[in-house]
Amino acid sequence: MLRVQHILNVKGTDVWCVDAEEPVLRAIEVMADKHVGALPVMRGDELVGMISERDYARKVVLMGRSSAETAVWEVMTAPAITVTRDQTVNDCMQLVTDRRIRHLPVVEKNRLLGMVSIGDLVRAVIEEQQQTIDHLEKFISG
Repeated sequence: MLRVQHILNVKGTDVWCVDAEEPVLRAIEVMADKHVGALPVMRGDELVGMISERDYARKVVLMGRSSAETAVWEVMTAPAITVTRDQTVNDCMQLVTDRRIRHLPVVEKNRLLGMVSIGDLVRAVIEEQQQTIDHLEKFISG
């Protein structure tokens, strides 16, 4: 059974973050520049939440707030739902499905190690299924 560490080994551990005090506009700029849909929100070295495009749409745009004048901490989702690198991909799939989220920060000993997206999880499931298929085909063909 694949674990989160496998995903981090494949995709790397680069994580783009935003400070809780920065304006939401800065978070949106980083998301657009890095082609990601969510960012961990930090206060120093501490993960305090997540901000997503969904948060922006629902808590800034629909509420008529200013992206340049609203701080990230005012609209972020907190606390962040996190996983460890030892958790299984299936556990993560269940978590994103149940909580209706798309991004999971990977944390260990209060340290942010990486990010796993629903796309990463789906790729890992497909990879694992393909390995099972290959194994079964070899078994059947002798």
